[in-house]
Order: sequence, then structure tokens, then C-alpha cells
Amino acid sequence: MPKFCGQEHCLIDRNGRIRLPARLLDDFLSFDEREVVVHCLPENALAVYPLAVWRQMRADEPRPAARAGGSLAYRRQLRRFGAFTQSERLSNQGRITIPGLFRESLRLMPGETAVVVGCEIGVEVWNLALWQREFAAIRDYENHRSQVELAE
Repeated sequence: MPKFCGQEHCLIDRNGRIRLPARLLDDFLSFDEREVVVHCLPENALAVYPLAVWRQMRADEPRPAARAGGSLAYRRQLRRFGAFTQSERLSNQGRITIPGLFRESLRLMPGETAVVVGCEIGVEVWNLALWQREFAAIRDYENHRSQVELAE
């Protein structure tokens, strides 16, 4: 069965937490750890990855210290990852806290509905309106691709 697939609406509680749907929680727990990494994506969603997946994603960076010394663009990339990433722990109830500094910029405020979207290597947490816009963009892109394919 595929991991981290589907989408669910979740309420952000007054403490800025969401409860992951059971099937997505099971996907995280299959990694035998409750430690996850949360990262603000440039498209204004919060990515939540198992720690093992995050390590794999970042391990592909060869010699980051050497690169940082000679590249402003690379240092900015490191700042983006450093400033907008932190580790969190899944609670026994399957909740994850959306870090306070991330909530406002991602429009994930307590009392509002968020959409938890599977992305095969983890999940993304979206503000409902932003997800609807992103989903429309995905649909438009797929329609365009289909039209190009049929025209060929």
C-alpha cells in the first residue's frame, strides 16, 4: 500500500496543533520513531517529513561547508532551510504542533481548517484556501499537458 497518500481536512486546535488522520499517522509510525521534521515550503505550506526522509533529502548535499564559503546563493539556501525548519515530535494522540513563528506566514491559525495532503515522502499542511488554489493550478497544468500531448 502506498505511503503518505490522500488528503484530509483537520482542525487546528487552540494550541496550534493538528491531529494527523490515523492512516497518515500509521505511515509516520512505520519509520519506528516519533521524531519528524517540519519545514516551511516556498509555496506557503508546511511540509512534515519523517526524520529519516529529511536526512536522506539533505544528505545529497556534497560538502556544504566548502560550498557555503564561496557562494552567497548557497548561504541563502542554507538560511532558508535553517530558519524555516525544525524538529517536532508526534504526540501519543498523533498530534503535531505547527511552530508559532510558522503559523502566521502559512496562514495556519488556531481554530481554522487545514488540509493535510500526502506527498508520498511525507505530508504537507495547507491553509484551506491556499490548497484550493494550488489544487486548481495542478488541475490546470495537467489539462494543459494533456492538450499538448493530444496535439502531438
